[in-house]
Amino acid sequence: MSFALIGAEIFDGDSRKTGHALLIDAGRVVGVLPPGQLPEAVELRALDGGLLAPGFVDVQVNGGGGVMLNDAPEAATMEAIAKAHLPFGTTSLLPTLITDTPAHVRAAIAAAHACTAPGVAVPGVAVPGVAVPGVAGLHLEGPHLSVARKGAHDPSLIRAMSDEDLAALCEAAQTLPSLYVTVAPESVSPAQIRQLAAAGAVVSLGHSDCGYSAASAAYDAGAKAATHLFNAMSQLSNREPGMVGALLNEGRAFAGIIADGIHVHPATLRVALAAKQGPGRLFLVSDAMATIGTDMRSFTLNGREILRENGRLTLADGTLAGADLDMISAVRFMVDVMGVARDEALRMAATYPAELLGRANEIGTLCPGAQADILWLGAGLDIRRIWQRGKPVLQ
Repeated sequence: MSFALIGAEIFDGDSRKTGHALLIDAGRVVGVLPPGQLPEAVELRALDGGLLAPGFVDVQVNGGGGVMLNDAPEAATMEAIAKAHLPFGTTSLLPTLITDTPAHVRAAIAAAHACTAPGVAVPGVAVPGVAVPGVAGLHLEGPHLSVARKGAHDPSLIRAMSDEDLAALCEAAQTLPSLYVTVAPESVSPAQIRQLAAAGAVVSLGHSDCGYSAASAAYDAGAKAATHLFNAMSQLSNREPGMVGALLNEGRAFAGIIADGIHVHPATLRVALAAKQGPGRLFLVSDAMATIGTDMRSFTLNGREILRENGRLTLADGTLAGADLDMISAVRFMVDVMGVARDEALRMAATYPAELLGRANEIGTLCPGAQADILWLGAGLDIRRIWQRGKPVLQ
């Protein structure tokens, strides 16, 4: 069914247009057109002002709706997480499995296949396809990290990447729409990174204490990003730029930022925004845990209790353990606290992560042919309505 949304400004991920209509057909964007160019029989749906923008793309989502992917790496868990984040503007996400056992990694890969490839026979995957809207692939944050920068990851499960691990990840990268892997140069060699990148994985550096040279070698080998910049990584200093320095100087690389005012001080984030070399961009991630969409005060992660208080999630010893953050709140933080232009903050939540995934014409945009994942935003960046694949999901 085709319809056109009229009466609101339209931000397509690149620029704004006024006095235009957003034409949708069969769940995809046809184009942003002047009213005089619309088909004669199209249904017009009038909006009273506001802004239409692309749905958000979150590449780091550990949980939501009271569940964590690590607790049950299954398609049903991924569906629950996607549904929990949808009211906050996230229309595409990568369920994220943090460091766990090989069996959990295999199960998460199978679940991601089930959610993203309905009706497609995938070798070794026994789960039938269920076509879960919003699940865009999988993020494996570990287990190939550095114990020195473990954060909330269980150090007993962190390990170097084996040939068997590499083969399984390369196969998953070739068959999933997106496979995002966070690794540390201490546990993964440049040759392994090169093979992962060649297979189609997005390799991101994180949870690492490596120096500038090792990080730069990883980027030369094909790594494309950094996971939650400034957190769980070697810092910028006068004679050793560390992973932070390597990322800021590496124009090819992107970096996820947790914009909650807790994980990164606003002054530090302001420096990063000014210093980052392009064309790689800083983009927003939630790093969300099970708490999103609930009033729960605690939950468990790999058998350890995580406490929720005043927007902060911690282990008992105070170590930050993911974030109590949704994407529209991160966008508002960038606008209200950091002074970032509204359109740029929206790009950080949609356009840039989609570009990193190599899917800039499919998600995170309202360009012709893209999925019709649309947010209708009010003046205060309140979410008034959401369409996912052209269907209204929040009225």
